[in-house]
Amino acid sequence: MRRYIQVPRAEPEQVYRFNTGWESRSLLSCGVCGCCGAFRPRYKRLVDNIFPEDPKDGLVKADMEKLTFYAVSAPDKLDRIGKYLAERLSRDVVRHRYGYVFIAMEALDQLLMACHSQSINLFVESFLQMVAKLLESGEPELQILGSNSFVKFANIEEDTASYHRRYDFFVSQFSAMCHSYIDDLESRTKIRIAGIKGIQGVVRKTVNDELQTIIWEPQHMDKIVPSLLFNMQQTEDPDSESNPHSVSRSADKDEDPAALAESCFRELLGRAAYGNMNNAIRPVLVHLDNHQLWDPNAFAVSCFKITMYSIQAQHSHHVIQQILRHLDTHNKDSPRVRAGIVQVLLETVTIAAKGSIGPTVLEVFNTLLKHLRLSVDFELSNERVGALSTSNDEKVVQDTIIQTIGFFGSSLPDYQRSEIIMFIMGKVPTFDAGSHALDSSHSGERGTRTIQIMLLRSLLMVTSGYKAKSIAAALPSPFLEPILSVSLMEDSELRHLVLHILHSLIDRHENKAKLKGMRIIPDVSALKIKRDKSSKQDISFMKKQGQQLYRYIYMGCKEDDNEQKNFESLFIALLLITIELANDEVIIDLIRLALGIQDLAVSNEDNLPIYNRCAILALVAAYLNFLSQMIAVPAFCQHVNKVIEVRSKEAPYLLPEYIREKYGLPKTLETQDKSHLFLQNKIADALAGSGYNVDRLSVPYVPQPTDEDRISRRKSVVDTVSIQVDLLGVSVQQDKTKMVEEITFETLKKAIDSQNLEEQEREKRRQVIEKFQKAPFEEIAAQCESKSNLLHDKLAEIFELTIRPPPSPSGSMSVAAGHVQYHSIPVYEMKFPDLCVY
Repeated sequence: MRRYIQVPRAEPEQVYRFNTGWESRSLLSCGVCGCCGAFRPRYKRLVDNIFPEDPKDGLVKADMEKLTFYAVSAPDKLDRIGKYLAERLSRDVVRHRYGYVFIAMEALDQLLMACHSQSINLFVESFLQMVAKLLESGEPELQILGSNSFVKFANIEEDTASYHRRYDFFVSQFSAMCHSYIDDLESRTKIRIAGIKGIQGVVRKTVNDELQTIIWEPQHMDKIVPSLLFNMQQTEDPDSESNPHSVSRSADKDEDPAALAESCFRELLGRAAYGNMNNAIRPVLVHLDNHQLWDPNAFAVSCFKITMYSIQAQHSHHVIQQILRHLDTHNKDSPRVRAGIVQVLLETVTIAAKGSIGPTVLEVFNTLLKHLRLSVDFELSNERVGALSTSNDEKVVQDTIIQTIGFFGSSLPDYQRSEIIMFIMGKVPTFDAGSHALDSSHSGERGTRTIQIMLLRSLLMVTSGYKAKSIAAALPSPFLEPILSVSLMEDSELRHLVLHILHSLIDRHENKAKLKGMRIIPDVSALKIKRDKSSKQDISFMKKQGQQLYRYIYMGCKEDDNEQKNFESLFIALLLITIELANDEVIIDLIRLALGIQDLAVSNEDNLPIYNRCAILALVAAYLNFLSQMIAVPAFCQHVNKVIEVRSKEAPYLLPEYIREKYGLPKTLETQDKSHLFLQNKIADALAGSGYNVDRLSVPYVPQPTDEDRISRRKSVVDTVSIQVDLLGVSVQQDKTKMVEEITFETLKKAIDSQNLEEQEREKRRQVIEKFQKAPFEEIAAQCESKSNLLHDKLAEIFELTIRPPPSPSGSMSVAAGHVQYHSIPVYEMKFPDLCVY
């Protein structure tokens, strides 16, 4: 039997309970007599019924099914159901009745999963208010409960978009949970995991919603990214003495904050669009700065590896640009910090080069070369003040930069690598065309030399493994001329680096590793050298640039500061040219070059040290031994072997195996026996018998002069011809007029050749005919060009002296009877060229 009573007026939210002995009901007082549960709204009665008398019994499943059916059937009541559940949950949280809190959240979760109507947005607002209430409670259990409920909500795909919903509070709260530092280790780990899952839920809920792009704004990324990185760098026990930068991984990543944070970080970067990439990367760099993780940089390297493998390939250049800007920002930091940033850049570009890095190729190299120069300047300044430890750290920076340039360059395709080779070569300080002085205005001579060495080392790493289809593509003229000019600098290390660069570019079949320094190779066939027949492009290249290569090898042998490594580099350069570019004409040229180098050491016109002369002769012996076996001419091989055998018995210091020791050298080579030398006539006879055209062998090798040589050696017209203009008196009455000698054909002929004797002319013609028959075409062309330039200069000088300026209406000056007179010519009487009249 049910009893009805009248209760006094109370607050609207106050609830009274009455026990009738077999049931209990919750009545909401409305201040009127006769109010009872039967008149309360149905949705409230259904909500009240899901809560048991004892919270330990859990959710009443039968009543929960009724509530769910009612919500699905009447979706317009969803918002009221949500508000009423929120009221009950708030009241239970305040009263610390956490059992009912868990029941309320379970009911909310089931309603969210079951209902997908258009009214769900209003219900979601109440749900999010309840989640926020739990996160603010400060109780670990409630915070974890709220995070788990939010994750379930994040996995629901809503049918309608939300125009007003914001997640700012959840981003802040979940980020704070990721940095939890409560005393209990187990609870701390659970809270951090809940915070990471909450951030992951926010990311999943917002990145696919075009209306929630605000999540990528800096104020949110500055909270999300550092929170994830903070957990990624933590070990399982943050209080232990283990390395704080190591990243632990367990079998179940849901129980490991580091593994879960890494998974969320990968997901975040994988969802980043083109315009949001910079906002996602900048907090990473800031976090590494704030926690001083550049030295050591193990975590920084690991972090950016994850970044590069997570983002889309076409966005890689954004990451590289951010690191480059960061490096510019820290250009005055300690060397170890800069080295750490460069090493991270190295790992980044190595991964990016496998895909697409966009327009940042030259930017990477330009920035790295700029910081290389800065590091050299810092090193020199530290040495001046005595800071040797800092100077050594700068060398680490330089080595790291060079390594980065090398790895990045070697990963590029050939067409990009050729551009980078030209770009780096353009940065190398070389001789100025006007003054022939090094550009040392910024760093001084020592600084310039150091920069040259660093840049050439970088260039060497970029060229390693470069295989061009033709030698003209590997050694274009704009690159060949400056690199060869560096090879003639008065520094043995620079010349050594240049030759190694040439080795990398010329060696297209990887034969360099088989040569192993300067030596007498007993059997060349045992080396199994790979070679192809010279292509038309290679033959054309040698006709145009071959003499230039020969000249710089010849000039390189004349340097008096050459060391063993320099001679070995010159030897390998000759061998690689022979292997890659040799044809019948090139072989003759190379033999002429070898004999010319031998004459250089024998005649000793440059007063070379005795060691250099012996090394040059040893180089020629090793090279001709290799060449004779390559072309397989028996008589040639016999002559070379005979000379080497005589040297081994009588002059072992002229062989490469003995020259390395630098002792036992003679005091002079002036009395050298001809049996120790390679003779031109015997080589010519040997080659002629095998069908080689040996006419040019009789012409001694002379280095082809360059344009600068011709300009510096060109004589002026005044030194060759004297053209006199006299002022003669022709009047008895002392009237003087200015007379100029008339220029005739005879005068021009005398100006070109003042000694026009018949015998000398006949001898000159004979020499010219012989030269045109036997000399190389390149030498003939160079000589004709020089003579042509001389003739043009002389004619220009003559015309300048003889041609008077055209008449002018302002008048012309003349001298008569010692007085200066002006004669004006009217314009209508002047004669103009046809092209000037219209």
